[in-house]
Amino acid sequence: MRAVLAMALLALAACAGAPPAPEWQPRAHGALRNFEAAYLGGQSRLAEQEFARARSALAATGRADLVARAELVRCAARVASLDFDDCPGFGPLAADAPAAERAYAAYLAGKAGAGVDTALLPAHHRAVAAGDGSALAAIEDPFSRLIAAGVLFRAGRASPATIGVAVETASAQGWRRPLIAWLGVQARRAQEAGDSAAEAAIRRRIRLVTGEESAR
Repeated sequence: MRAVLAMALLALAACAGAPPAPEWQPRAHGALRNFEAAYLGGQSRLAEQEFARARSALAATGRADLVARAELVRCAARVASLDFDDCPGFGPLAADAPAAERAYAAYLAGKAGAGVDTALLPAHHRAVAAGDGSALAAIEDPFSRLIAAGVLFRAGRASPATIGVAVETASAQGWRRPLIAWLGVQARRAQEAGDSAAEAAIRRRIRLVTGEESAR
């Protein structure tokens, strides 16, 4: 189970006492996993449907903290794909979310250095939040690694090595949406550097991922 999803479902596991578990738990768990796979795979409509299922199952408990954690999964997937926003689904729930979730939301927004207690973050994100971009490659979970890369990019601290790690991570997992986004960053960097050969090669790779190459 990926680190962010595990954080989102931490309370669910804690609630799972004697079997059988309430039906909403596996329903929410499965829908969140399906959302993640669909979103990273570029299937926007399916992703929204699966997230709505997960959110509905969690909201049925009346626990804002659980819904807030699910919203952070959605925010994290967007950050990993360089699709930045202000995490609108989390905002209305922030007041009832635990401090760790509020810290993680600030981290996703690229504000980890602005008085955020990095000790509240998942362990694999703490070094990145503290400004150590070299810690990115040491993050074992691919989704968490991409999230951290997105945070660095959002904060203006993404080096060429960071971008390369993000591209290869998305490529290895077959995650179309973030791969296209990060290849786009690489292409713009090559263009700005005047490296037309590298830019052309990257844009051919983008066309291959999007299917434009086969349509020719």
